[in-house]
Order: sequence, then C-alpha cells, then structure tokens
Amino acid sequence: MKIHEYQAKALLSEFGIPVPQGKVAATAAEAKKLAAELGGEVAVKAQVYAGGRGKAGGIKVAKTPEEAEKLAGQMLGTRLVTHQTAAEGVPINHVLVEKAMNVKRELYLSIIVDNISRMPVMMASEAGGMEIEEVAQKTPEKILKAYIDPAAGFQAFQGRKLAYGMNLTQAQIKPATTLMTDLYKLFQAKDCSLVEINPLVVTADDNLLALDAKVNFEDNALFRHPDIEKLEDKAQEDPLEVHAHELGVKNYIKMDGNIGCMVNGAGLAMAVMDLITYAGGSPANFLDIGTVNSTDRVVNAFKVFTTDPKVKAIMVNIFGGMARVDTIAQGIIEAHKQLDINLPLVVRLAGTNVAEGKRILADSKIKYIEATDFLDVARKAVAAAKGS
Repeated sequence: MKIHEYQAKALLSEFGIPVPQGKVAATAAEAKKLAAELGGEVAVKAQVYAGGRGKAGGIKVAKTPEEAEKLAGQMLGTRLVTHQTAAEGVPINHVLVEKAMNVKRELYLSIIVDNISRMPVMMASEAGGMEIEEVAQKTPEKILKAYIDPAAGFQAFQGRKLAYGMNLTQAQIKPATTLMTDLYKLFQAKDCSLVEINPLVVTADDNLLALDAKVNFEDNALFRHPDIEKLEDKAQEDPLEVHAHELGVKNYIKMDGNIGCMVNGAGLAMAVMDLITYAGGSPANFLDIGTVNSTDRVVNAFKVFTTDPKVKAIMVNIFGGMARVDTIAQGIIEAHKQLDINLPLVVRLAGTNVAEGKRILADSKIKYIEATDFLDVARKAVAAAKGS
C-alpha cells in the first residue's frame, strides 16, 4: 500500500526525522494562506502516487503567496503524467505547500527488503535527486548498502560507514547515524516494504533534512495497522484494481490488453501472460486467484472481467493442486448464472478432480472453448479475442 508524501513526512516526523515545514491544501486559496504563514517563498508539490513529479511539472517554487495560489490552481483538478504513471496520469486532488529550503547537497537514503539475502537493506548515495535511477544504472558503485539482521537491528557502525561513504562532514556523521537508526525504527514498526528519502538534503546551515519521502507498506501486515490502512487514497489507484480488491480478488493488477486472465499461482499466471504475448495477444490483467475452494472468488473474478470494457475474451487456466478443479468449474457456472457474460471463454483445466470438473462444465451447456495445454490455451484465447 502507498501513501502520499505529506503522510509519509508525518510518519518520519513522528520518528524524529527532520522534515520541512509544510501543510497540505485542497484549494488554491488554502495554498495561498499556507504560503503566507510559511513566509512567502514555498514549494508547491502535487500529491500523487507516482515518482518523477519534478520533471513532469508537479513540483514548482513560488516566490509569493499569490504565485503559490496560481501554481496550486494550475495543478489541482488536473492529472499528472510521469514516467511512472499510465498514459492518462493520476489525479491531483491535493498539493503540499512547503517552506522553500536553501540546499547545499542532495543525498539519497532508503530501506527495502532484499529478496536474495532475505533481510532489509539500507541504501545510501551522495548522488541523490531526480537522477537516482540513472545513477543506479550507470554508476552502481555510488549506491552503498548495509544489510540489516532483523534480530540485531540497525547498528551504529553501519550508519557511520554509510555516512562517511556519502562524504558527510565529521560534524554530520552522528546526526546522520541517528537519522538512519530512526528510519529503520519506522521501517520495522510500521511493517514497511519501502521507505525512501530522495533527496535527503544538507541545508545551508549544514543540517540534514528529508526534502522528499516515500513510504510503502506490506499489504499482508495491514491488519496490524488500521491507522495506516485509513491513509490509503483510492482515487490514486486504478478503479478496476480497487473494485477487484473490494470484491476480495486481492492479487489483481490491471494491464493494457484485451484478454482477461484467471489463473491459480503467481508463477503460472506470469508464464501464461508471456505465452499470450508470444501468441500475438495482450493480457488485460494479472490475476492469481490462489487456492480456491469456494465459488465466490471465481464469480467475483468474472465480475471484474465484465466490468473492464477492454476485455474481449476470458481465459481460465487452472492447474489444481490444493485448489479443486470441480470447484472452479462450479464457480464458472455460477458466474454465468449471476452475470450477463457475452465474451468468448477459453478454459484449460488440469489437476485435482479434473475429470469431475470437465464433466460439470460439459453438462452445464455453457459455451466455452476447451484447451489442452499452456500454449494451446494462449493461442485459442488470442484467437477468441480477435473474433476468429
């Protein structure tokens, strides 16, 4: 789960990490008032779930409260398109009005979970700012790493090593180490999947400050954090993904194609999407339906497919292990009873209770195209989506 920058900075501040003075505004008039309270010269920052705002015009500096009002008015109610958004962009419903800072240096600091070491890793660089992705690609040696043993926690010597690696002054080493320690406390306490400060700046008076912040949370841990769950801004999410999640179809990601995919198992789902592309088609979604032993989730998956106007065919590819094929078949029948489904349906079934599942479907009189294997189901789904 993602949150906005202003919410992320509130969390950083809660854990003792210094952030600029600022407040969020929903109207241009509010932005003007906040700018006046902050001394006039401010940064007006679009609050969206996307990086790359600076290059896309989502962050601008105003010299006066009147200019802040004008800039906020130009942003609010529009959609921001960055390299991290879809073509239609994301809505700007709020702006963060923040006191302008005199910056000497821009650094980078983040924590993610490293899948190889299975540990959190803190990453730091003296080359922070808008070009950090390019730095990681072209000069990876400038990205310093410290792997954190969850049993021991983040250690002061790791902080000092990273601070020296960022070429901070001797006077800045201790506050930098403290800031890193506090950042890990936030990461651990709130079950984060990512915390990122980019840039972490050195101000004109040689203090460290989180000028921008991004915090993401592990979805499977949100039940422990109802306060965090309330921060989600569903207006920033794809409407179909929100709809799917509300229906209990959690592992759904919208894509740009026209073949609705229902598969059990993430690896199988990704392999099938590759085969659809290989066969000349394009998947409309990623959907791992998981271990299904009730028909409800199958019905709800079909509800999502029929809501997506881009979907021209539905592909069901099930390899039943703990998920029983006959239950999937019953779910397909129930979906056709509840919904007006006029899309071609391609079905490939294998695994537990497959004979019973195929019998149930055959007896139902539902029109569907039977497929035998991975490539067959992909080719038939592509053909069905093309109307052939």
